[in-house]
Amino acid sequence: MLKNLATWVERTLEAISVGLIASMTFVIVYGVVMRKLGASLIWYDEVASVLLVWITYYGAATATIKRAQLGFSGLLYSLKGSLRLAAFWLSELIVLGFFALVAWYGAVVLEFFAGETMISLPWVPTLLTHSVIPLGAALIVLAELLSLPRALADLAAGRSADQAELEEYAEEAGLSDQLFGSKHQAFQPAGAKS
Repeated sequence: MLKNLATWVERTLEAISVGLIASMTFVIVYGVVMRKLGASLIWYDEVASVLLVWITYYGAATATIKRAQLGFSGLLYSLKGSLRLAAFWLSELIVLGFFALVAWYGAVVLEFFAGETMISLPWVPTLLTHSVIPLGAALIVLAELLSLPRALADLAAGRSADQAELEEYAEEAGLSDQLFGSKHQAFQPAGAKS
């Protein structure tokens, strides 16, 4: 059930991120074409900036649920036993706490924008454009929590996020038996001792 929910959230975040990237691309190309035709748009710079912020938050949530964000897995996996587990939980608490604060204060800040609108599009309230801050942060918290069981399983197996990603790509390409053997033992880079 939780795995199905995580998959659904991941696919939804991917679709939203791709849609936002396509929208921003369209807005920029349309703005450039109109400028070349001598009919500059007053709104496209502001809209493109807002879309970039939305892409950042939704993209970060997408990366979070995939556990594809930047990290120090080499440092984590160099630790042993309970120290590794403690470092894992400490990092989880820091990420969850930080984005919970961003979500909370993002919602608080929205109150100050009540009644304001975008400069170039006065019919668009800034509550809509700035709502991505608390919403995006809440999505990152949700993504972190939904991906936690898989991260714990990888930690218990001693498999870093990079290794898990390599194994996933190999399986999708049908190369998993050739690269990892029939028992799918841990991937060893060339020259590594087993």
